[in-house]
Amino acid sequence: MSNRVLHFALAAGLLALPCLADQNDDGRENGAAACAGLPTYAQLKTALVSATNDEGSGLNMNMWGAIVNRDGVVCAVAFTGTNRGSQWPGSRVISAQKANTANAFSLDPSAHSGLNGGPLALSTANLYSAVQPGGSLFGLQESNPVDTDVAYKGPSSNYGTANDPMVGGKIGGVNVFGGGLALYNSNHQIVGGVGVSGDTSCSDHNIAWRTRHNLNLDRLLGVIPGPASLFAGDTNHPDNIIYDITGGVSATGFGHPTCLNPPPATTFVAGKPVGSGLPNVQ
Repeated sequence: MSNRVLHFALAAGLLALPCLADQNDDGRENGAAACAGLPTYAQLKTALVSATNDEGSGLNMNMWGAIVNRDGVVCAVAFTGTNRGSQWPGSRVISAQKANTANAFSLDPSAHSGLNGGPLALSTANLYSAVQPGGSLFGLQESNPVDTDVAYKGPSSNYGTANDPMVGGKIGGVNVFGGGLALYNSNHQIVGGVGVSGDTSCSDHNIAWRTRHNLNLDRLLGVIPGPASLFAGDTNHPDNIIYDITGGVSATGFGHPTCLNPPPATTFVAGKPVGSGLPNVQ
């Protein structure tokens, strides 16, 4: 190798170093730093199992769950069954896609934008009607495709474990049915999203709601508005599912189809059955 070529190669390598400082050798984000302050794998699994056991509105299926940070980096992936085949394999990526969607289209009080000039929280359930032909957000589901290199990287034996290959990668994807919610800390700041998948979409939404509460990251009530409070008058559940589709048309433009045995949206306050005796999280 000539001296000129050698010098060029060294210079190119040095220039690349700052770009790689916050990434692993495969381009993934530094997991420990990127996910600081968010639930660990063990915390997600515990919260998801409890939420799944407490929800009886669907098919009583095992579930996948995922957490992403504010940049859409996957921080944890877990399942509730005895092994990775005990729940729909396709729901692993869907759960992460839902988490990414809710995070990607929700804000906190520091953002002076959105409906009525304020912040806005959108669950994946809120997007169903809006993305149908003629809807206000038609085409949104095609806007941020899933990164298949992150989604299907192996080995499969690590799927749903603390070493899931999705962790540290930006999954992308936009999902437009129930199961994804933004995560809000005690300062009402958005810190990421949670997604669950594996049952009916209505049950997915309720399990996600319970999971978020179990993780103590549902601190948005009374502070962060959403379609359920702005249009449906459900002020205690600003990003809750809305059942208002009649004749194929949603009255608010943010409605979701009903599923098998869906409980009324007002049955839940911050993930708890009304009348449970537990205080509302404000």
